[in-house]
Amino acid sequence: MLRKSNVMLLAVILTLAVVLAACGNNNNNNAASSEAPASSKPAESQAASSDAPSAPAAADLKEVTLSLTFPGTSPKDEKKVEEAINAYLKDKINAKIDLNLIDWGQWDNKINLAIAGREPMDILFTAAWNGHANNVAKGAFLAVNDPNGKYGNLLEKYGQGILETLPPAYLEGAKISGLNYAVPTSKELAEQGGIIYRSDIAEELGLTAQLDAAKTIKDLEPILAVVKEKRPDLTAIHMRDGENFNSHYFAKYDHLGDGQIDGVIMKTGTETAVKARYDFPVYKETLAVTRDFFQKGYINEDAATSQVQPQDALKAGNTFMGVFSLKPGKDAEVANATGLQGKLKQVYMTERTVSTGETAGSMLGITTTSANPERAMMFINLLHTDKALNNLLNFGIEGEHYTLSGEVMSPTDNTPNYAIGSSWMFGNQFLNYVWNTEAPDKWEQFKAFNEGAKNSPALGFTFNAESVSSQASVLNNIRKEYDPGLDTGSIDPAKADDFIKKMNDNGLKEIIAEKQKQLDEFLASK
Repeated sequence: MLRKSNVMLLAVILTLAVVLAACGNNNNNNAASSEAPASSKPAESQAASSDAPSAPAAADLKEVTLSLTFPGTSPKDEKKVEEAINAYLKDKINAKIDLNLIDWGQWDNKINLAIAGREPMDILFTAAWNGHANNVAKGAFLAVNDPNGKYGNLLEKYGQGILETLPPAYLEGAKISGLNYAVPTSKELAEQGGIIYRSDIAEELGLTAQLDAAKTIKDLEPILAVVKEKRPDLTAIHMRDGENFNSHYFAKYDHLGDGQIDGVIMKTGTETAVKARYDFPVYKETLAVTRDFFQKGYINEDAATSQVQPQDALKAGNTFMGVFSLKPGKDAEVANATGLQGKLKQVYMTERTVSTGETAGSMLGITTTSANPERAMMFINLLHTDKALNNLLNFGIEGEHYTLSGEVMSPTDNTPNYAIGSSWMFGNQFLNYVWNTEAPDKWEQFKAFNEGAKNSPALGFTFNAESVSSQASVLNNIRKEYDPGLDTGSIDPAKADDFIKKMNDNGLKEIIAEKQKQLDEFLASK
């Protein structure tokens, strides 16, 4: 297991962009091999792998079926791709995969119920912004690198490819009390909020220059006004809970490990005093602007209750723009997932920042209800090292769902039948092919994107919610009652006063005090 001090963690993260680029380049230069080259291994991983046990051969393993549960809309060709994956896995780890996609709008409720009911699951998508620390406190996930756990150190036993290719900062940053309860995806590290819009419609309405120059959400007002007037058939901007101007990636809140537990600092500042979101001026300022947009009819009327992701709203063809967490080529990725190739463009509107939440922004965990944790780790390991499997899961069957020339994919008539848009969720994104509508140097752009990003003052810290798990659950229910309406402008910002009172009356001060205590201890140890 990789062990690094908190001091070393900061140094590792500052140089992470270079490591990421090396991983991406090595993967692309060795497309024929499913194993990462030795040159991409961190020194610690090389030392660990020399004495680590090798995974058993597939012929020695009893066939099992693993569930892979993640958010998204089930595609038409899901079963066809599933069969192709299972045929491929037969000689790898003798396992079958049952893909279990849950619509984004139902994701939180269904997963919370599944966890509470101890439903059998194997591999489950999780993220810092999606309740990971809270679910760890509930006992939902196995520690994957606990030598004293029931299954031992699964990473050391069956995840050597992960240790060899995943930059150490990801595992270090995602730890909770010294252990990892999920394996992070190797992808971009920095985050930046902004919008993605219909560039064809913007050109039609003469709005392209204004959009390219937009720097703040207030700059969008005259643009949205024109869209509403000249294209009343369109929703000018689509919002929903978690996808709005008060989302962590746009407002720049650092939730210190779990986006569903309040008590934050600002990623863009220097202060380390933990406060409630509403104690920062940006909170109510953003509510006021969003409320103005809603009252003017720019935002979808069902924003407070909508279960439609911005990507799906664009795909439906009745939306001009949506709020997104951006990265290089995000507009092209969304275009390919929605059938809008060449018709989308993105605008960055916030600073680039890095917090611990980004290291844990997309992960696959092994649940404590899994009957086959060892095989689950073998599968996750393959997603980090096996180019063929990674692209099969993400993009479907070559020759059917895409054609391939070198590392570049071109769509076919059947591409929409398996367009899950989930490449950021699985293993090593640097193994991904790129679409012919994407920049051929996409992974080099990721390197540049990470360089120079602003580091949160709490970088490397993850809150352990175990001692306040009951308060966190109650407050999350209160958040669900108020946040959707407030953050989308659907209700009067004055309602925030009721929200604040309920939060304070139900344990928020205790949570903030515990976060502050743990953060101070972390900072003092550096």
